[in-house]
Amino acid sequence: MLNIDEVLFKQSKEAYGEDYATHCLEIYKLYVEMADRISSRRHSANSFFLTINSAIIAVLGYVQFGVYLGAKLGVEPSQTNDFYWIISVLGMILCLVWFRLIQSYKQLNTAKFKVILQMEQSLPIAPYDAEWEAAGRGDDPSLFKPFTQVEMAIPWVFFVLNFAVFLKVTFSLFIS
Repeated sequence: MLNIDEVLFKQSKEAYGEDYATHCLEIYKLYVEMADRISSRRHSANSFFLTINSAIIAVLGYVQFGVYLGAKLGVEPSQTNDFYWIISVLGMILCLVWFRLIQSYKQLNTAKFKVILQMEQSLPIAPYDAEWEAAGRGDDPSLFKPFTQVEMAIPWVFFVLNFAVFLKVTFSLFIS
């Protein structure tokens, strides 16, 4: 297993010089800011994918209305099957990319917070370590339930919806 101390602290305080503590604090502040930015990017990515999937559902509803209206006007419903098939496949691909992106952000945040916690070992206070302790170190669900669990389920909900449309269209091609 990787020893974060060996990678993080390249020079001793004595070898670095008198600005060691000041520079460590500045690097810590910058690093914590970067962790916050990753969380913001993660939320932006979730908003993007949620918007796209909501738009897909809206478009499918619009097309379904078009099928209904087309039936009233004598247009064949099978003419929309290609559209539904393509949109559902694209929707499933988007959901898989979305899920993988959430996983990637989770892994990146986990690594960043390991480094932050390690940096705090050299500072006079350790707010993130204290927060993690107050949250039961993730072992007590009444104190801390990772948002990532809920966050990672949402792409699968949309995936199932898209897959249901895909199956319906695919089976309708064989039945008609």
